[in-house]
Amino acid sequence: EDMLNELRITLKTESAHAIDWITLVGSGEPALNNDLGALIRGVKSICDIPVAVITNGSFLYSPAFRQEVQAADAVMPSLDAGTDALYRRINRPHPDFTFERHLRGLVAFRDEYSGSLWIEVMLLAGLNDSEAALKDIATAMAQIRPDEIHLVLPTRPPCESWVRPADEEGILRARAILGSCARLVHPAEVEFERGAIENPLEAAAAIVTRHPMSDQELRHALSLWGVADIPAAIDSFEKSGKGKRIERYGTAFWRAP
Repeated sequence: EDMLNELRITLKTESAHAIDWITLVGSGEPALNNDLGALIRGVKSICDIPVAVITNGSFLYSPAFRQEVQAADAVMPSLDAGTDALYRRINRPHPDFTFERHLRGLVAFRDEYSGSLWIEVMLLAGLNDSEAALKDIATAMAQIRPDEIHLVLPTRPPCESWVRPADEEGILRARAILGSCARLVHPAEVEFERGAIENPLEAAAAIVTRHPMSDQELRHALSLWGVADIPAAIDSFEKSGKGKRIERYGTAFWRAP
């Protein structure tokens, strides 16, 4: 109910016409929230803005979870590999979460779900951008029949420093092998809520706990939140220990310490 109240407040301060989607993500995996289905239905009872759920897809094997997300207008699970060996190397799941179970869950969900199924493939250089790896992914996608395949790159700082995004050749290879429903999704500029934020630095800390944000995004958010001295606020943010500044491909990011 607290989250729905936050949404009601946001809709009062923001024009609903300026919001394309309401997207449910987790500090981790949203499937772990037992109230996810109620939250989706609650959002749809408040407004007509379409609802999307971003998930790693590992719980779609569960009929109960598949039922919970039926009300969403779009569901965006991940599939980064087409074999068990590569699935384990990239995603490093719990031993109980096998590739076959992951794939069966996606296929079962497609059979039941009438909304938009958009599957995300994170392209990693030297891992899943080869011809063989992409053909394995294409075989899995043929069973799932998604509406779209979203090719994304690891632009945020990853857990492992050796992770690199696929190059232009790898991206072109993926588009060719995965077919016409595959498209590269470029990182978008994040638009933050305007208006009264009681504590801008606490709000920034809450964001970077979930996802790293670029230095540019942080400065933009602080400006929207009415912070007059942005350099001083950023210095205070770093000294507080609530955010850590790192470099990634020449771009400054902020993440949780």
